[in-house]
Order: sequence, then C-alpha cells, then structure tokens
Amino acid sequence: MQDEPNPFDVTAPVEEHRFPCDQCGADMRFNAKAGELVCDHCGNVIKIEGHGGEVPAIRELDFKAALEARLPEAEIEETRIAKCTNCGAQVEFDADTHARECPFCATPLVTDTGLHRQIKPRAVLPFGIPERAAHDAMNKWLGRLWFAPNGLQEYARKGRKMDGIYVPYWTYDADTKSSYTGEHGTVYYVTRTVMRNGKSEQVREQRVRWRPASGRVARFFDDVLVLASRSLPKTYTDGLAPWNLSHLEPYRPEYLAGFRAEGYTVELAEGYDEARRYMDAVILRDVKFDIGGDRQRVHQVNTSVSDVTFKHILLPVWLAAYKYRGKTYRFVVNGQSGKVQGERPYSAWKITFAVLAGLIVAAAAGYFFSQYQ
Repeated sequence: MQDEPNPFDVTAPVEEHRFPCDQCGADMRFNAKAGELVCDHCGNVIKIEGHGGEVPAIRELDFKAALEARLPEAEIEETRIAKCTNCGAQVEFDADTHARECPFCATPLVTDTGLHRQIKPRAVLPFGIPERAAHDAMNKWLGRLWFAPNGLQEYARKGRKMDGIYVPYWTYDADTKSSYTGEHGTVYYVTRTVMRNGKSEQVREQRVRWRPASGRVARFFDDVLVLASRSLPKTYTDGLAPWNLSHLEPYRPEYLAGFRAEGYTVELAEGYDEARRYMDAVILRDVKFDIGGDRQRVHQVNTSVSDVTFKHILLPVWLAAYKYRGKTYRFVVNGQSGKVQGERPYSAWKITFAVLAGLIVAAAAGYFFSQYQ
C-alpha cells in the first residue's frame, strides 16, 4: 500500500501561499477561529487586523465587461506556472522562485517563462475545521460503509495528513423577467360502465380539462454557485453542498497561509452557461407554479436577463487519496461543515460473506417453516 502521488487529475495552477514567521522563519498557518497567523514551530502569533469585525460588502464585477476584457487591471493578476512532466499539474510560482518540487508528486520543476493571466479572487471562505477534525469525519464516513474493506479503513486512519486546498468557484447574480405560454390542467373524474367477465361494472376514470394559460414571472438570482475547477470530480464537490456563503470574507492572502489555492480552469463564460441552465430550471418551476392547477403544460418561455454580475471566490476543501491493492480511493471534506464525499469502496469478501449468511438464514427459515406445516 502506498500514497497516491497525484490524488486528482490536477490541470489548474495550484499555488502554495507561504508567510514566513518573523521570529524563526518557519511557515505560518491561518487559524480561522482565532483570526490569526500561527507559527507551529515557535508559537509566534500575528493577529490579522479587521478579521472578525464587520465584514464589508463584497463588490460584484460586471459580467459583460469581463467578457469584453474591460475589467480594470487591478482585478487581473499574472502568475508564472510550470507544468509537471510527471503528473501534469500546473504549479504556480512567485516572482522570487525559480525551481521547486511539484506539491502533488515531488518531481523537481523549473519555472516556465510564460505568464498566466486570470481574474483575481474577490472573496474566500476560510477553513472552519482543522485537519484532524476532517480526518475524523472521513474515518466516521468510512466506518458507516458496511462493505468497505477493513484494510482500507485502517490504512486511512493511519494515513498521511489530508491536504487543505481552496477550490475556485464562480458566483453569478442576474435579474430575469420571463413571459410564457402554456396550458392549465384541471383533473376531473367520470364514471362509466364496462363489461368484465360477462358482468357490468362501474369504473371511475381520471381525465384532465385543459385551457390556455399565459403570463409573466420575474426572479432575481443571487450567488448562483458554479465550480470553476476540473481537478476534483464534480459529483464529489456537488455533494459537499450546501455552503454558507454569508461567511465569505473579502479576499486576503493571509487567509491562505498554510494552504494551497487552485486557479480556475472553467472560464467565466462557460461557468455562466451552467449557471443559466440552473436559472432556466428554476424559472420553469416558477412558470408551472404561476400556471397553477392540477397539471401544467409549458409550451414556450422567453427570458430576458439583465444586470449580470459575478465573483471569483475560493471555498475550503480537505482532500486525501489512498492507493489500496492497486486501486485509488479519493475523499473530500467540506472545510466549513465537515461533510464528506468520496469513492465508495467495496470488499468482495464482505459481500460474499453477507450473501452466504443470507442464504443460510433463508435456508434455516425454510427448514423450520417446513417442520411446522
């Protein structure tokens, strides 16, 4: 058994934010509960000014301006990246670094000469649970899986520390107004006589009376959340919801101390397409509610969308990957709530034993039943 060197198919730039301690030079980490940078080496603590006070409003950015490359330069950042030849990860470097190891597989890297431009994060949801609590949550989740291999459960308990990573998301706001045409259905029943086996019977049949319907609905969408990464399986990240975005903090590099932050690989326009699919589904639900009745048919919906804004935000995820008997098992934990998602492992031996036990119980029940007939 060995650790999987590249837990996920990472294709986005991943940056490790480092804040050296001014006392001993060791890397500090951010303590979200206390709102301070902590040095685990010498115990030095640096309070982050303004953390924990009144949170200023997080300003949205204009979607159309971003698509037309008209965002202010202050909203754009340039980073240098290098692609790992071993695992394919794109690792971000600061200006003073010229060589280092890949954080996912420890392969030596040399910086690329190219620059990567991206929209800066506007907000971050700081980690709310420590690594130990995330590890415990993962172990409890594994313990509730009846058919999980015992060896994997034990290995995960003794395995390496989980990695804390800030995963990129887009949020979209939009004001929508929709007109529709459809039909309003009212259920009613009729009774008629039918012949069955030579006898007449009264049967009650359900029918629907339809009449035309049309109207307008309006809805303002706030913070429609879209994953901006392809590194983590979407089924996992969707399963980590919900996120309490009311706890978002305006982006500060200090919040990332001791963690890694991934750059987005789902572009802004692509993310908006997914957001629109969600909006359209909600609008369709609103239309059906507006039509009313027992049944609804929707023929056409025309939606106008205005005042579209967005944010690039970072959400906290603890992740781990273990290789057990040639198969990789991956687990992610919501760094705010502790909710766990991952690949469900199965033990062939446990399943076989359960099937045999079921057959024995069934045979015993059949035997006793036959004896008392």
